[in-house]
Order: sequence, then C-alpha cells, then structure tokens
Amino acid sequence: MNIGFIANDAKKKLMQNCCIAYRGILARHDLYATGTTGRLIADATGLSVHKFLEGHVGGEQQMSAMIEQNQMDLVLFFRDPDSVALARNDGADLTKVIRMCDIHNVPLATNIASAEILLKSLDRGDLDWREMYR
Repeated sequence: MNIGFIANDAKKKLMQNCCIAYRGILARHDLYATGTTGRLIADATGLSVHKFLEGHVGGEQQMSAMIEQNQMDLVLFFRDPDSVALARNDGADLTKVIRMCDIHNVPLATNIASAEILLKSLDRGDLDWREMYR
C-alpha cells in the first residue's frame, strides 16, 4: 500500500519517532512524503521514502494529486493546530490534503494516537479493502 507522510515543523520529531517505532510495518509498504519530512524519516529509519517537493513549494499539492488519483491508501499528517501557516492562507494546500482524504475515503491520521491505530490496523489487514477500492 502507498502511505503518505506530512508533518508541520513542530511535529517532525514526533513523526520520526512514530516511523522508528513502526518501522517493521512501514518497511512492507511504499512510502511518500513531503521533502523535509521524507528526508527525516529516511535518515531516522533507513527506509526508502519517495520525497515530493518541500511542502510549502508544492509537496502538499503533489500529495493531494496522488489522493485524487486514488494512488494513496493511508495518510499520516501530523499537524500543529497552533501553526501560523494553518491559520493563514498558506494552509490552503494542507487543508486540501485533508479534504481530498475525506472525499476519496483515504484513512487519515492527524495525531500520534490515530496514527498508531491506523498502523496497527494496517498490520492486521484491516485496510486491505483499499486494494479492492482501487
């Protein structure tokens, strides 16, 4: 399955730690991330991560496009609810990622608690329906 990763600056370390903890599960899937987040995940875990552009220069748009084309099966988007970017128009592309997940029925985790539930579900095979959905 294709798994996407986005993390606001304040959540990048948490994303790294999540990926270290669930490396065994993630290693069996194709990973995609916005630029810096992808580099940090790859450096911390040794996993192969397809890196989009940096988020603010088009990475979120690339992620949204994959979701729209039904090429993304799960998204972990660790967002900082206090982020200035989300409060301004800069967050429009980030909001689009969330919207596209909702429209195209792509499971989305926006915090560590929901990410752990989705990753454990992925490991159990609970998300295999995504294969048929595609």
